[in-house]
Amino acid sequence: MSVAKRVLSGSVASWMQIGVTVISQLVLVPLYLTYWDVATYGVWISVQALVTLLTMLSFGHQNFLGFEFLRLGIANRQQLGLQFWSGIWAAFFIGVVELGMMLLLHFTGILHFLLSDAALLDQLLVKEAGLVLAMQGFVWMITGSVGGVLVRLMAVFNYFPRLAWWGVLLAFITALAPALAVMIGGGLFSAGLFLGIATLLYNGFLFLDIYRLMRREGITYTRPSIKTAWQNVVRSLALFIKNLLENCRIGGVRILLAPLAGNQALVSFSTIRTGANFVMQGLNTIMHPMMPELMRFLHQRDQTRSETAFGTIWIIIIAIMAPGVVILQTFIAPFFELWTKGKVVFDPVLFALLSIGVLLYAAAQPAIAIVMGNNLLKVQMKLSALAATVVIGVMLALVPALGIVGAGIALLLAELMVTIGYKMTAKKWLAENGLSWPRRSAERVYVAIILASVSMAMLIAFPAAQYYTFAGSMCLLCLNLAKYWQTLPVFTRTRTKELLRRIPLMKKWVTA
Repeated sequence: MSVAKRVLSGSVASWMQIGVTVISQLVLVPLYLTYWDVATYGVWISVQALVTLLTMLSFGHQNFLGFEFLRLGIANRQQLGLQFWSGIWAAFFIGVVELGMMLLLHFTGILHFLLSDAALLDQLLVKEAGLVLAMQGFVWMITGSVGGVLVRLMAVFNYFPRLAWWGVLLAFITALAPALAVMIGGGLFSAGLFLGIATLLYNGFLFLDIYRLMRREGITYTRPSIKTAWQNVVRSLALFIKNLLENCRIGGVRILLAPLAGNQALVSFSTIRTGANFVMQGLNTIMHPMMPELMRFLHQRDQTRSETAFGTIWIIIIAIMAPGVVILQTFIAPFFELWTKGKVVFDPVLFALLSIGVLLYAAAQPAIAIVMGNNLLKVQMKLSALAATVVIGVMLALVPALGIVGAGIALLLAELMVTIGYKMTAKKWLAENGLSWPRRSAERVYVAIILASVSMAMLIAFPAAQYYTFAGSMCLLCLNLAKYWQTLPVFTRTRTKELLRRIPLMKKWVTA
């Protein structure tokens, strides 16, 4: 399978995962509330949130190993095998620790105080919540903790798309299994039991498939090193802390907004931000499949193909995202009112600030990929800490006076600083490794962001002339796209044309 097909297949699979998740949320929330009372459903959500929080250590370790695997590559099989098998044992140990933490919450009664309105909950429900938490911890220990390392290893051997489609199946199973338990009259424990059994069965087939792939690739057992395993666990703590800081930045907005501006402001902010969150998830569906390919090009010192990988993200910003946010800014207000049934007031300034933040986040993706792919951990921690500090500090200063717009400014400033930090670090790494930052292409991306930002500002300031502003901005963005096309390497333009000509409707419009 070619690079383009692998990236496309992986991206489609990742979008399918998002689709399954979104649809399941729309369908399952009313289903749960039909068969359960609000308290039971609230406890179920709380348990799932606790599982996510308590397994963050595993995810940090898995991501660290995944980037190490990509950095080493297939050529260095001996070191790759040592890292992998040492990581397997470390992952299982971390899973045991996480299970122990869940059992501790259950048997010490701490879980009772962590649940919402715990004093009002039925004691049997609290006990079932503890059992479900322990059950999911056990399933994670024997499947997820180790399975995450296996999946990341196979990405090195170009199997990311295949495993991404396995992820689609997992999203479907984990949504359907507890729902079936609820539909047949099951309570909290039954839903947890169905979810646990389904997860075990799924992972059994997944591990069998991975075992076959490992045999095909000639991956054999290598004696693990306790020293290597321990060093990797310690180093991966930086990613764990980074993830905590990222959650603090995201969750900190919600925590601070209610006391500073009121619950209605929190609802408005969260609702307006929904689209931005969805776009960010969509960007990740492109970056994750591309990461193995990008790291391979970087370590081969292949400037042209590295720029092609960068261009895959940047062309989306210039051709789709920048015009898209201007289109939304122009026409979204009546649709937003219809969607929220008039209960949430649309704030065009906040929407514009969040949209610009998304564009900056997208523009930074190639730089972020370089920093994360090479496990430059100190930089990631520093930038995450800086972003969290900026968000909290600026919110405390601006929200009392500006309301939710102050929160939007805080997020935008944090995103701008993070973007600059990642870009500077990536440029330095490229220079040290005989590569260069594609300056001309990057400039076109920044021009697109500036054009979109100015256009949205004018749409807000001069609503009577919005259609003239819209038409002018579209013309300028199209001109910028044409100039961006000229900055791309000949190889990139040729490959793009070849791909477009494979699309029936595009074939006659694309010249050789």
